[in-house]
Amino acid sequence: MTDTAEPGDERQAEQSGQERMRERRRVAFAKAERVLSRPGPRRTIRERLAALQEAAPEVYDLDQPTDVYGNGIVADLEERVAALLGTEAAAFFPTGTMAQQVALRCWAGRTGNRAVALHALSHPEVHERHAFSEVSGLRPVRVTSEPRLPTASEIRDFDEPFGALMLELPLRDAGFVLPSWEELTEVVEAAQERDAVVHFDGARLWECTVHFGRPLEEIAGLADSVYVSFYKSLDGFGGAALAGPKTLVDEAKTWRHRYGGMVFQQFPTALSALVGLERELPRLPDYVRHARVVAAALREGFAAAGVPWARVHPGEPHTHDFQVWLPYDADVLMEAAVRQAEETGTFLFPGYWNRGAPGISFTEVAVRSQGLEWTSDDLRAAVADFVERLPNG
Repeated sequence: MTDTAEPGDERQAEQSGQERMRERRRVAFAKAERVLSRPGPRRTIRERLAALQEAAPEVYDLDQPTDVYGNGIVADLEERVAALLGTEAAAFFPTGTMAQQVALRCWAGRTGNRAVALHALSHPEVHERHAFSEVSGLRPVRVTSEPRLPTASEIRDFDEPFGALMLELPLRDAGFVLPSWEELTEVVEAAQERDAVVHFDGARLWECTVHFGRPLEEIAGLADSVYVSFYKSLDGFGGAALAGPKTLVDEAKTWRHRYGGMVFQQFPTALSALVGLERELPRLPDYVRHARVVAAALREGFAAAGVPWARVHPGEPHTHDFQVWLPYDADVLMEAAVRQAEETGTFLFPGYWNRGAPGISFTEVAVRSQGLEWTSDDLRAAVADFVERLPNG
C-alpha cells in the first residue's frame, strides 16, 4: 500500500523549507563581504548600540535629562524636523501608521468629509489591514490602480467628493516611483480646486530632492501636512513625524495620546533619528545618483549574460530604491542569490523575491553607503556570477 502525504504534511514541509531559507539568508547576509546596502534592521543589537553610542555625542548633549512623555530630546527632534520641512510645527509618533491616521482624522473633522482619496497601491491600502476604516472611521476611495501616481485629470474627474488627498512619495509598491515636479504641482492644484486638503505620505520623502530638483521645504510646502519616517531612509530605530500647521499638530498630539502614542520614554529612538538627520540625510543624494549607476550596470549585466528578459524599474531610479524583474520563480531566484552569497561573499540581491506574474518575479534593490564602493564593472561581474546559478545559466 502506497503512503500518500496529507495536505497538512505538505504545508508543514513547505513552512519548514521557508524557515530554512530564511535562516540561510540571515546567516549569508551577516557573513557577506559585499552588499549594496546594510540597513540597521539587518545588523545585530550589539552593532546597533555600538553605532549609536559612537555617533550620539555628535548630535545631542548626553548630559541632558531623558525625555518623559514627549519633552526633552523628543521636543527638540520635533523642532528640527519642522525646520527641515519648513512647517510651523511637527509631532513625533511611534509609528507612521498612527501618524497618518491621526492626521487624516483631524483633517476629516475640519473638512467635514471622511473620504480620503488615495492610490490603490498606497501603504494604508496594502499593508495596514484596513486601519483607516476599522480604527479611525475614515473611508478610503481609490483614485487609480495604475503603477504611477494619480494624475491631475483623475483628481478633477473623480466621481465623488473627498476631504483629503493622500499622495505617497515615492509610491513604493509601484517601484518607488515619483511624478515629475510639474505633474505633482498640477495634482495638488487639482485637489485644491475641489476644496480638498493634500497630505503627503512622505515616509521616504527625504530621498526625493534629486528627482524633483527641489529642496525639502519646497516639496513639503506643496502639502497641507506631511508624514516622514525616521527609519526607512535615515536608518533610525523607528518612529515618525507629522508636520504641518501648529493648530493641526497640537490637535494631532491630543489624538496621539488617545491612540496610545504617548510613550513614557523614547530617547533611544529620538537619538537615532537625530543621528540619521545628521549623517544619512546629507548622503541621500549621493545614494540616489549612484543607484542610477547601479541600475544601468545591472541592466547591462543581464543583457550580456543572455537572460531572455529582464527589467530594472524605473529604468532610471527616482530614489535610491528600485525593482529588478526576472523571468524565474521566486524560490529559484532566492536560492541563486543566497548560494552566491554563501559561495562568494557577495550578496547582490539580499531582499525577498516576490511573484509578479506566472514565471516572473521581482525584488527591491536599495543602494546605501556600502553600494557607493561598487563600480559598474563590479556589478556586471556580480550579475554574470548570479546568472550562472540560475537554470540554464
